[in-house]
Amino acid sequence: MTRTRFHQGLDDLKQKLLAMGGLAEQAVERAVRAYQTRDLSLCQVVLRDESKINAAERDVDEMSIDLLAMQQPMAIDLRFIVACIKINADLERVGDQAVNIAERVMDLATRPDSTLEVDIPRMAQFSISMVRDALNAFLTADVNLAQTVLERDDLVDNMNREIFEAVDLAMSQSNSNHRTLLDTLIVARNLERVADHATNIAEDVIFWVRGADVRHHAQS
Repeated sequence: MTRTRFHQGLDDLKQKLLAMGGLAEQAVERAVRAYQTRDLSLCQVVLRDESKINAAERDVDEMSIDLLAMQQPMAIDLRFIVACIKINADLERVGDQAVNIAERVMDLATRPDSTLEVDIPRMAQFSISMVRDALNAFLTADVNLAQTVLERDDLVDNMNREIFEAVDLAMSQSNSNHRTLLDTLIVARNLERVADHATNIAEDVIFWVRGADVRHHAQS
């Protein structure tokens, strides 16, 4: 493989991964909209499109392995390919989280609405924006944007903790709607995991661009 073809392959890999990221982000948005509206048709779309994300994951892995096998990449190119492999896995997990939320919505739709005062849409907005910004940081190699994603992770963790405490209190006061409360808690937990995956992606962007390992929010 010539250097020109190799760099074209890197660009193709990047575009494939970004397209997969768009699918994963869209899946979470649809699942959250289904939660807000109890629209079961949106849940079915999320479940149906999971196969597209899984297929994209396989394609990205194959493209990455081919590039590693056919060339001896320089340091920054090697870091880019490694980052792509790791980001690929996180995006597939984001798709899984969307499916989990959709499945909880399908269960919630069969039960009376809860009077629980929790702001799932706000938590979802934060989590989705973290995924979007992490992908934009990857697109533009923007370390500063990636860093802002890391800084928002604690906010989502706090939201998840608040929802857990609200659900725990509601369960202690009522015996009638535990299943609904548990479904709400699982939705929040999956949104917290979406934010975690966005954080992982942002860390991988920093690793690719700077060669710095900032996992666990270590300073470079």
